[in-house]
Amino acid sequence: MNLVNFKWDQDADGIVTLIWDTPEKPVNVLSMAAVAELAQVVDAVSADAVIKGLVIASAKAGNFSAGADLDEMSSYAGKGGTDAAKGLFDAMTMLHRTFRKVEKCGKPVVAALSGTALGGGLELALACHYRLISDDPRIRLGFPEAQVGLIPGAGATQRLPRMIGAMAALPFMLESRRIDPAAASGMGIVNKAVPAAELMGAAKAWIKANPKPEQPWDKKEFRIPGGGPFSATGVQVFTVGNAMLRQRTYDNYPAQRAIMSAVYEGLLVDIDSALKIEARYFVGIMLDPTSRNMIRTLFQSMQDLGKGARRPAAETPADVKRLGVLGAGVMGAGIAYVSALAGVDVTLIDTTDEKAAAGKDHAAKLLDHEISRGRSTPDRKADVLGRIRPSTEFSALSDADLVIEAVFEDRTVKAEATRKTDAVTRDTAIFGSNTSTLPITGLAEASARPANFIGIHFFSPVERMGLVEIIVGKQTSPRALATAIDFVRKIRKTPIVVNDARGFYTSRCFGTYTLEGLMMMSERISPVLIDNVGRMTGMPMGPLEVLDSVGIDTALKITRQTRKELTKAGKPDATEDILAFMVETSGRTGQKSGKGFYEYGPNGKRTRLWPGLFDYGKGKWKTDADVDELKRRLLTIQALEAARCFEEGVITDPRDADVGAILGWGFAPYTGGPISMIDTMGATEFVMRCETLTGKHGKRFQSNKLLRDMAAAGETFYGRFGERAAA
Repeated sequence: MNLVNFKWDQDADGIVTLIWDTPEKPVNVLSMAAVAELAQVVDAVSADAVIKGLVIASAKAGNFSAGADLDEMSSYAGKGGTDAAKGLFDAMTMLHRTFRKVEKCGKPVVAALSGTALGGGLELALACHYRLISDDPRIRLGFPEAQVGLIPGAGATQRLPRMIGAMAALPFMLESRRIDPAAASGMGIVNKAVPAAELMGAAKAWIKANPKPEQPWDKKEFRIPGGGPFSATGVQVFTVGNAMLRQRTYDNYPAQRAIMSAVYEGLLVDIDSALKIEARYFVGIMLDPTSRNMIRTLFQSMQDLGKGARRPAAETPADVKRLGVLGAGVMGAGIAYVSALAGVDVTLIDTTDEKAAAGKDHAAKLLDHEISRGRSTPDRKADVLGRIRPSTEFSALSDADLVIEAVFEDRTVKAEATRKTDAVTRDTAIFGSNTSTLPITGLAEASARPANFIGIHFFSPVERMGLVEIIVGKQTSPRALATAIDFVRKIRKTPIVVNDARGFYTSRCFGTYTLEGLMMMSERISPVLIDNVGRMTGMPMGPLEVLDSVGIDTALKITRQTRKELTKAGKPDATEDILAFMVETSGRTGQKSGKGFYEYGPNGKRTRLWPGLFDYGKGKWKTDADVDELKRRLLTIQALEAARCFEEGVITDPRDADVGAILGWGFAPYTGGPISMIDTMGATEFVMRCETLTGKHGKRFQSNKLLRDMAAAGETFYGRFGERAAA
């Protein structure tokens, strides 16, 4: 045997430990080469009478396997047509055949999980006769495939329901849950959790005690836990399950439908036939544009950006060890928390000792919540809090490598903070402004070192949002950009890079979603329908819900400021009238006041639409508008604005556009992002859609020159602006 991905270790008792160690990768990946090696190993184990059993373990600290090699799977799909389908199906058939060899080799096989096992790695463990796991609460098990538009393809849709029943298995796969060893043991996904030091000994002891194992589903007397699809329980699981799936996804995600179908159909037949059913569904999903787009954006592009794909290559690495944060409000406190969590020493500045201390208290509350959920410890809390130093003195920033201001969204306030910082920091210190709309070039005018000035736009809540939008001003240096990217990577968030403009990329594009919702309301379309349609498009909230969340008064202020600075028009438009009616006439500013488009209970939970909303304007509210057209309007207006950002040079890389849209404002993930949506539809069809909507609803839907040129040339954004095109 020529083993590259595994190492063979046979002890005196005839027990082989197969140590998984994918070369040149930090985690083990289930590639087709690894599968071929595993097949050789199982054949050798089966044929050698001296060998008593097999333990599969990992050489990677904290990791058993991160799953299948999606780049490899995508290369099969990229061929297109019949060849792609055949190549994928043959690959999956080989994978299933190998895992069945594991199950039927005649020798006991134990998975010794000393670290996280996801996707195909966990599916390999399911094919083993026994599963042991270290009782380390940091370990996670799960099937993340649905998050990137795929289904588990190495047997999970068939083995897991046969192991724990469809009722428990379906949510686990559909929702891409990740659980710790205690939960996995309780569910029956693993057989036992043991101390790490006892893992290998327990595995070998089980092998000695069970020389002739057989998977339950290979026994004649096997019965599906909880019953099959036609049992009383099964009918309820699949009937209610389908209804709940439709309610949560609005049927936008083909992978979730395929998981449900594969489980249902597979439980009606024997395991080998069931695996063929899974393989067919996997191939169909892998070739679906929805899945390909999700894989590219949510896996490949996110990995590229997370590794610093947009970083100036010539700049030396920057390690931010000391950070200054100006403003200890929710945003500033959140930035301080995630930075301290990553090992950065933080000076948190505010106008009073009480305000500065409150920012540190915010971090303490977040850590207490993590401790209550078993995700942190008191020692870890003490370490993190020890890195946050509240202060009212700007002189405390003298040793900062990077300073981020998160003060009030006002040019004058930000300018004062910039000047005070410049007066005490080193010439090499980078200054980042956490602003969502104010142009960076203008803010940099207050700085004595504009080359060191850059936009670093966090999203709220900082501790939960994974995106940071980095904005390059006209004088921003490559060193400032490299430092910002290195810092964002250090705090384990995904950076996108955009050029300076009002609203930058994310706020600008997202604003079109809420404005279009208000335009619909001005057309007397029922607010109930508007928000329902928003959710039906795949957005996390309806347009009116979003306005409540960000603050209707904030939206009114931004709308008026934009009108004054850009249009010079004296007359408000229909959207501004609605916002003014809400804030100034009705005193409703949004969720923060408990009064917005919706009403809120004492706990801040939304209860119902405000009945007084229906008193706005004149005429009957429309409840029978064309839902499909409303959906097209809400998605098209956002994608069109993204295309305008490309034409204006605000954004230059499709990866930034798609990842930023999904992570930043929740643009319908099943599309792969607004740019993937246009590319999948084709520029010609998208331009035609814009023309139709322009004729019905006005010039805001008019396509730009770039789109028309691309349509004429048959180009795509990824073809014209993508990484390979730029290389």
